[in-house]
Amino acid sequence: MTTLADPVPGGRPGDVERATALSDELAEGGVHGIVLAYVDTAGIARVKTVPTAKLVSAAAWGVGMSPVFDTFLANDSIVATDVLGSPDGDLRMYPDLDQLTVLAGQPGWAWAPVDRITQEGEPHPACARTVLRRTVAEAAERHGITFKAAVEVEWAVGQGPAATGEFVPALTGPAYGAIRQVELSDFTADLLTAFAAQGVDVEQLHPEYAAGQFEVSVGALDPVAAADRSVLVRQTIRAVAGRHGLVVSFAPAVFAEGVGNGGHLHLSAWRDDVNLHAGGEGRYGMTADAESFVAGVLDRLPALTALTAPSPASYLRLKPSQWAGVFTAWGRETREAAVRVVTGTAGLRDQAANLEVKPVDLAANPYLALTGVIAAGLDGLTKSAPLPQEITGDPARLDPAEAAARGVRRLPVSLAESVEEFREDEVLRAALGPVLADAVTAVRRGEIAAVDELDDEGVAAAYRWKY
Repeated sequence: MTTLADPVPGGRPGDVERATALSDELAEGGVHGIVLAYVDTAGIARVKTVPTAKLVSAAAWGVGMSPVFDTFLANDSIVATDVLGSPDGDLRMYPDLDQLTVLAGQPGWAWAPVDRITQEGEPHPACARTVLRRTVAEAAERHGITFKAAVEVEWAVGQGPAATGEFVPALTGPAYGAIRQVELSDFTADLLTAFAAQGVDVEQLHPEYAAGQFEVSVGALDPVAAADRSVLVRQTIRAVAGRHGLVVSFAPAVFAEGVGNGGHLHLSAWRDDVNLHAGGEGRYGMTADAESFVAGVLDRLPALTALTAPSPASYLRLKPSQWAGVFTAWGRETREAAVRVVTGTAGLRDQAANLEVKPVDLAANPYLALTGVIAAGLDGLTKSAPLPQEITGDPARLDPAEAAARGVRRLPVSLAESVEEFREDEVLRAALGPVLADAVTAVRRGEIAAVDELDDEGVAAAYRWKY
């Protein structure tokens, strides 16, 4: 007879025993339920929840979830590929107990990201978390490279409720202003307390540029854990805001005009515990491998936007001269460049040096975005791709001839353009695998069709409260 001590394939060795101990500990601590979370192709965090007493069963057998969600759109309508999108079949969601976190902003709840496994115990080919883990493992095996990553989170704070569809900023002070910090001092203090209780190390938390906007920067982790943390950070912000009577939007563009919410990726490549972005003989201390990695990212940025800027609303944000990075250019600490080379302060560069990819927003599935950026960079490294000349200032001011000479070109100005670039990119499609790559194309096309008759303000409104 099969028992919980003899689970079907899919969980990790020892998880049943761990879950048993954790379940007792959580129950004693007043945790009544577990949020099991993953991010779909459209960038929406989807969840199931189980009572704490069922954590052992979830670790042993998983929790059922239809694969149809891989082709859900942000508005909850469904598209299809030749493999995905039907009502048939089931998957099992297995919680990653290493990442299980008691939610300080939601008393009585804990949270864990999941891997999605078939009923036969095989990795689901459209599980973005699994794909990112595979990409990271291949980088270590083939190149001896590991990564540290972090996702910046920007959000707009509004006066509730979101059900009205409108956004009324909860702040009146100037951008980056002390007034804003004072206005929401209680909220942000509680947010820092919640992050600390959850083990999220915060580097900075400050008011930002756009109406009602804040930003939090967190410490770097391995890419899978960094993507997990990005999801957890947003869950926490939303929960703490709700307890203060506030609503938040992580949408790329809360309004059709003005600066939107970014989700910039920070990434550094390491070999034998040495940062490849510092101490080398290349520009600003980059090693030859680091320069080629940056070159690979730059080369594939137009196609990468299908993963990093995946919503029609993303292109309301991706405008020149708004620090969104809309040209294929790099520069040291140049915030208008799509790839910003961050050297860090003298004395800390061996630890702090990294690259920042700017045309990224929080409509992106962070696992897909990191997979794409890493795959692009590794392709450049494998080919020893030369890093072009850097730019200074705003690349929008370059005359066309100079821009062409430097290889500086405008990124796609619409999701439709982005999808076509992605469809032609063999490296990115191979990194995702055919099932997930086709799901990306189908979902992006579905999003385009869903807002086809809307003007810019209508597009902003359609996605305002989806992320």
